[in-house]
Amino acid sequence: MVNFHAHPDDEAIATSGTMMKAAADGHRVVLVVATKGEQGEPAPGALGPGEQLGERRAAETHTAAGIIGAHRVEFLGYEDSGMAGDEANDNPACFWQADFDEAVERVARILREESADVLTLYDDHGGYGHPDHIQVHRVGVDAARKAGVERVFFATMNRTQILRQMAEVESFAEAIEEIDAERAERFSEEDFGTDEAEITHAVDVSAYLERKRSAMLAHASQITADSFFGSMTDEQFAGAFGTEWFVAPGPPRTGDFATDLFR
Repeated sequence: MVNFHAHPDDEAIATSGTMMKAAADGHRVVLVVATKGEQGEPAPGALGPGEQLGERRAAETHTAAGIIGAHRVEFLGYEDSGMAGDEANDNPACFWQADFDEAVERVARILREESADVLTLYDDHGGYGHPDHIQVHRVGVDAARKAGVERVFFATMNRTQILRQMAEVESFAEAIEEIDAERAERFSEEDFGTDEAEITHAVDVSAYLERKRSAMLAHASQITADSFFGSMTDEQFAGAFGTEWFVAPGPPRTGDFATDLFR
């Protein structure tokens, strides 16, 4: 199983529970990360004198991967493209500006080396429109085709569930707005996540929530104990992260969600 992500910490937030479950079930789990997240904003005091954010975030990824149980971690070597519209989008070394065929081959080579049976990446709008996330989707889809990987799943967020939680649990909505107003605004936008009716797979990762939170907090330059994610109560965290959502390309879902990426 290969899990393709854009930046350090994306793996912990989006698919770490599924990765843990796969490892526990005896599957080899590989993490591929396009960039070192150089454009992230470090928490105050997180970096030591002269410490480079990208190198720190790469080290945090290896720590998180150890918690997750990943067997291999590979960085593709591109630089972070920043958010849509940032000057960093024009950096010739960034992932958004990467030679497409070369990037596809880098990922396809790993897929072939691993004889991958499953590949996870992002939905076609990258979850919330981040250029690097969109590029992961584009590159990953072509790499899977080139390497002959048939089971490809688009990790996404259940927008319907998030909006339902915000409407039903006033304290949850208030916490989001207080801690991260920008994220709260994104939740209601149509390019954030995926409508529940379009989601095909719901993976129950409730058995791994403690480790999932630990993997997220391993990215200490970005996620602190008093951050949006770190400060959730156990109940809020379970509600937000107890299920990981995926879309399988092809016909829309009929009936219940599928629950296993390997069957």
